[in-house]
Amino acid sequence: MGLPLRPLALRLLALTFPLVARGFPDETLEKAAKSEGYCSRILRAQGTRREGYNEFSLRVEGDPEFYKPGNSYRVTLSAATPAYFRGFTLIALKEGKEGDKEEDHAGTFQIIDEEETQFMSNCPVAVTESTPRRRTRIQVFWTAPPTGTGCVILKASIVQKRIIYFQDEGSLTKKICEQDSASEGATDKPILDCCACGTAKYRLTFYGNWSEKTHPKDFPRRTNHWSAIIGGSHSKNYILWEYGGYASEGVKQVAELGSPVKMEEEIRQQSDEVLTVIKAKAQWPAWQPLNVRAAPSAEFSVDRHRHLMSFLTMLGPSPDWNVGLSAEELCTKDCGWVQKVVQDLIPWDAGTDSGVTYESPNKPTVPQEKIRPLTSLDHPQSPFYDPEGGSIKLVARVVIERIARKGEQCNIIPDNIDDIVADLAPEEKEEDDTPETCIYSNWSPWSACSSSTCEKGKRMRQRMLKAQLDLSVPCPDTQDFQPCMGPGCSDEDGSTCMMSDWITWSPCSVSCGMGTRSRERYVKQFPEDGSLCKVPTEETEKCVVNEECSPSSCLVTEWGEWDECSASCGLGTKRRHRMIKMSPADGSMCKAETTEAEKCMMPECHTIPCLLSPWSEWSDCSVTCGKGMRTRQRMLKSAAELGDCNEELEQVEKCMLPECPIDCELTEWSQWSECNTSCGKGHMIRTRMIKIEPQFGGTACPETVQRTKCRVRKCLRGPGLEKRRWKEAREKRRSEQAKKNADTEQYPVCRLKPWTAWTECSALCGGGIQERYMMVKKRSKTTQFTSCKDKKELRACNVHPC
Repeated sequence: MGLPLRPLALRLLALTFPLVARGFPDETLEKAAKSEGYCSRILRAQGTRREGYNEFSLRVEGDPEFYKPGNSYRVTLSAATPAYFRGFTLIALKEGKEGDKEEDHAGTFQIIDEEETQFMSNCPVAVTESTPRRRTRIQVFWTAPPTGTGCVILKASIVQKRIIYFQDEGSLTKKICEQDSASEGATDKPILDCCACGTAKYRLTFYGNWSEKTHPKDFPRRTNHWSAIIGGSHSKNYILWEYGGYASEGVKQVAELGSPVKMEEEIRQQSDEVLTVIKAKAQWPAWQPLNVRAAPSAEFSVDRHRHLMSFLTMLGPSPDWNVGLSAEELCTKDCGWVQKVVQDLIPWDAGTDSGVTYESPNKPTVPQEKIRPLTSLDHPQSPFYDPEGGSIKLVARVVIERIARKGEQCNIIPDNIDDIVADLAPEEKEEDDTPETCIYSNWSPWSACSSSTCEKGKRMRQRMLKAQLDLSVPCPDTQDFQPCMGPGCSDEDGSTCMMSDWITWSPCSVSCGMGTRSRERYVKQFPEDGSLCKVPTEETEKCVVNEECSPSSCLVTEWGEWDECSASCGLGTKRRHRMIKMSPADGSMCKAETTEAEKCMMPECHTIPCLLSPWSEWSDCSVTCGKGMRTRQRMLKSAAELGDCNEELEQVEKCMLPECPIDCELTEWSQWSECNTSCGKGHMIRTRMIKIEPQFGGTACPETVQRTKCRVRKCLRGPGLEKRRWKEAREKRRSEQAKKNADTEQYPVCRLKPWTAWTECSALCGGGIQERYMMVKKRSKTTQFTSCKDKKELRACNVHPC
């Protein structure tokens, strides 16, 4: 093991001394103190940059020259093999700003993997490591700032052992400017054209990690799968898909249906800009052990003009959720070809369907929205929802490995052994020369060999011609033949097995003395003829733990992380601890130290006018459901004579809990209707309307129609009496009308329009209501009568039962 890592000291060192590629002894640390705030110390690199140093790099997915305000971009900090780093700091700064004020920083970072990354406690706008350990790559999302921000500088510092690398330009700094409104909607292009020579061949391998174990919420057990992979190697003039762009019809069909047919057609129509169409089979179910089925893979080539790679595959079932890479750059700035790319993937939304769960019904998004990464706060019913806004667990990983190069290479970095071996390999078959106007199905599997002995035979595969876009261009045959021999006759059978790299060695089988450990690998691709792989998949070797093992020896754990420094300014101490795993067998006392202390240097006390306690925990959300606020506080610790403190002592942020229940809300009851009979027994009804439907578990709606009995005078059987009553009623109505006319002549102050037509019935059955109105036509200016006003009548309708 190397020197013990001191994460807090190194982190403070990274903040205080952004020295470039320069080692320094411990006494230098004790003299290190600046007067600026922590964030500003990250920014000011002192000394000269080491020229040509490219072990570490900072890049934005797709290498865009411009950003679109509000869009999200994946940012990757990586180390080239065999380099690694233990700690890092990542910031985004407005061009020309010093960074000592909050407004100097641009955009916001979003954590993807909480085990790898976190926000820096002393500078919340910066991202740093969660735990100090050897690593070769980290990823975060960066959301671009609003319109009018201008150019932004993304910067990173690297901690490797006791050395810090920080670059104000070069591979650890990325400048990206706001997209001009005149070019709104244009595709972001890579900064530089590719200068590599020849071609390179790559293998893409897709490892799904979406399962009920990793993503248990609402996981679809029966139909989970990854759709067929579709993509291509292409130029910067053609973009298959990108964050902030709109999904094409082909992308939509992959995203919603898992069908690659339209997408492949779109790719092939860009024949001048596409070198290879990338295709791999679907995977049912979504996750399978690699010893059961090899991970889906595909091979493709790139050249100087078509040096980008994109692909996508649907997360099924889902509304329109996918994973993939967009415009992945495989050409290096040194005019060579990238050796290996490993990317962890989270799902993204194609913006064409508004469903929020895996099996939501089809609900088109109108108008169509832009492609964006899914987040844990999209919707409470989402399977990725987290009320705390944590990161979404990764669902897949893609590995892109260079397997060969062709033609004269012009990169300035010398070849390694892998390159030389690949270039000396026998010339492979040229790329498929099928005309772009001929659309075929995939090749079928190879048939069995026609010879069952070691005599030479042949085997066949075939494909179907699906479309011939140009009848003047002939299409090649739909059958392909290949020489073969019977099983076991070829010396090369074993070499057709494609194996993974060896997995890390297991722990030693003993905790003291001599033991054994093992490691294993798996079959990535079985031979096409269906034969078994004869390559060993497991290795075992001896190992020694605590070589000086004796009855008086005691076993201890590794050292834990260092505690925080005991002083908030000036010189203090910090401690770390370990535990005793096993006491000596002879019963003696264990002499191993379980606590270790060392000095730690914080900024000089007199240079800091404001000492603050750590932030308290966030309070509970101010509401029990829906959107609310939460707060946290800290206290002023420095003495008053040190100066005024302008730092904020309280922070407030939004919080989101599941939606509040909404109870049913009804209108008031209407007036009772007239009795539905003119004599004898009948019934009256009254109704009320639903104003708000219940949602999110709210109280259900009560009845909206009520009936009651009514009784009118007895029905008279004699026809003469009935006729007389109708005559009396008619005379009564005439008398009332005459009186009304007389009143109108006496008081000519109010004129009414005729009755309007009855409105439509409020219910189709079970009793509803209709309304009609008589509106005031003319009213005298001198009238004092309150009776001159609009009139309304109600009546029952559709009283038959439902």
